Amino acid sequence: MIRVRGRLVVIQALVMSLMALLAVRLWQVQVVRYAEFTQAATETRTRDVVVPAVRGQILDASGRPLVRNRTRLVVSVDRTSLNRMAGNGRTVLQRLAAVLNRSPERLRERIRACGPGVTRPCWPGSPYQPIPIDDEVTTREALQILERQEEFPGVTAEVQAVRQYPHGSAAAQALGYLQPITQEELEKREGFKASFSGVDLVGRDGLEAVYDAELRGVPGVRRVQVDRLGKVIGVERQVAPIPGDTLITSIDAKVQAVTEKALAEAMKSAPRADGAAGVVLDVRTGRILALASAPTYDPKVWTGGISEAEYQRLLSEKSGKPLVSRAIKGQFAPGSTFKISSVSAMLRDGYPLHGQYDCPGSFMVGSRAFSNFHGIGMGTMNLHTALVKSCDTIFYRAAYEQWLRDGGLRPKGNTKQPMAAMARAFGFGRPTGVDLPGESAGRIPDRDWKKQIWEATKEVNCRRAKTGYPEVAKTDQSRAAFLKQLAYENCLEGYLLRPGDAANFSIGQGDVLVTPLQLAAAYAALVGDGRLRSPRLGWALVRPDGTMVKEIKVPVVGRLPISARERDYIRAALSDVPSDGTAAGAFTGFPMNRVRIGGKTGTAEVYGKADTSWFASFAPAGNPRFVVVVMVSQGGMGAETAAPAVRKIYEGIYGISPKGGQVPAALPAGRPASEPPVIERDGTVAR
Repeated sequence: MIRVRGRLVVIQALVMSLMALLAVRLWQVQVVRYAEFTQAATETRTRDVVVPAVRGQILDASGRPLVRNRTRLVVSVDRTSLNRMAGNGRTVLQRLAAVLNRSPERLRERIRACGPGVTRPCWPGSPYQPIPIDDEVTTREALQILERQEEFPGVTAEVQAVRQYPHGSAAAQALGYLQPITQEELEKREGFKASFSGVDLVGRDGLEAVYDAELRGVPGVRRVQVDRLGKVIGVERQVAPIPGDTLITSIDAKVQAVTEKALAEAMKSAPRADGAAGVVLDVRTGRILALASAPTYDPKVWTGGISEAEYQRLLSEKSGKPLVSRAIKGQFAPGSTFKISSVSAMLRDGYPLHGQYDCPGSFMVGSRAFSNFHGIGMGTMNLHTALVKSCDTIFYRAAYEQWLRDGGLRPKGNTKQPMAAMARAFGFGRPTGVDLPGESAGRIPDRDWKKQIWEATKEVNCRRAKTGYPEVAKTDQSRAAFLKQLAYENCLEGYLLRPGDAANFSIGQGDVLVTPLQLAAAYAALVGDGRLRSPRLGWALVRPDGTMVKEIKVPVVGRLPISARERDYIRAALSDVPSDGTAAGAFTGFPMNRVRIGGKTGTAEVYGKADTSWFASFAPAGNPRFVVVVMVSQGGMGAETAAPAVRKIYEGIYGISPKGGQVPAALPAGRPASEPPVIERDGTVAR
């Protein structure tokens, strides 16, 4: 009995000790560490979900969608969650593959991180965000995932907006594309990480990139209650997202389509053509009505992930680098289209506007003869005829005389360099400032540029002057000898601007390079009010309900340093080129009595390739409203390839049938829209 009573005492003491210990622990949890455990419990019970905003549309000048959204059921996988599971989530992926009718290996490829040695498909975005693996999911497939969430941890299925391109490849390089944001960008962009939804995409090129912040909108936040499996069981608080602004552009979808078609036909007509670009500008405003580059591509390839083969095709030389916009990034010798700058430089330097100039078949520039096309002499003429007939020797002479007055090979002090100075006044040698990323600056090869190039290449040239070019000599000894002599001369005196450099510059040859957009902006300034504008594609940003956010202005960045009288003289001369000059053949039968076209052909020689074909134009010639420029790389003569393409663009704009008669016009009134379209409160476009 005593033994039993002792055991009870021991048990009672043990129970009391446990109760005391429990009481202490409860006091510690409920009092001492109350705040800590409360926060932990809350975090475990609730989740803040960032709700992506609907990205804004991109419209043309009449309100037609160039880029819009459509909803799709998208299945996404949280790779971080999978990697915490046994076998890195292999079982989950196998179940998911069975539902989506895909192979597990294919799904694993889609969620692996892109990097060196990793081919596409792969994930280029942040590793901490859900990775979309299928954007063509049926409702039945999505329900199988959502209703059996315990079998698919880390997998979500939800409705998302994806980009759609109603006009296919039209203006693809100008519009740009979307890609996932990277972890590095999340860390660098202040305030972005907190509002990033995990499924948002960012603009990587074109207008999508330049106006990314406005188009993306402001994400919302939804605080939800979840069970132990992460399944939502209730919503505590919700802040609705604010949709992105709609970007209205000055692009006219019909003019863009006409331009794209003209470029495609020009490429087919020239067997060696490897690229082309077309620009249509509103002379009075500097707004871009069409911006095309060929070859092009369909931007829908980015939706849902791009394959390695397609990605490499977009970047390859063989396919013509379709991602690159030749209109703003391509740099080409402009040929005789550049003479608008050279003749302006002559006038500014004192050459008489109504003077008479000799046009021999060739002209000696230093010790070398520079010839007209086919060496044809055309006698004495004025500057009007020199532009119409494209007499090169008049410009060679003027450039050589200016070079001599500047000191020739031994200049002293500051030199005037009239032709280089005028070229810069026309906007050449620097980006136009268009609202697109990655624009090229072109090149003006003046004396300073020659010195910079010499300093950068002197070491290589001096080495080659000794070693020569044995790799070239294996197939072409004369070419190797020429290159060795050139390297020797450049090693010794490569910093000198030679007379031949000046002569070539005057007719848009040699080292001078321009972009098609630069040339279009220069012609618009010449035939317009003399103001040089920085062209714009964006016209206005509006809320989805039609509230105007802001109108995007076109900046004036300069003024041509020639008088209105001189500009009118040059414009009148160029107005005769399509009817009586170098482009007459291309415009045979065109109704000049209805719409008179002015312009200038350009044929630029390129070593080892066919000539670059140019035609820079404006219409109507008497009171210009449009500037149209077309360039075809390896297209041959300007009158053969580029000029016919420009003609087709004007026929489309004005509704002129090439066989005579009337066809539907891209711009029935013969002029672009003067105001951006009005968006109604319900998001529709007022007609």
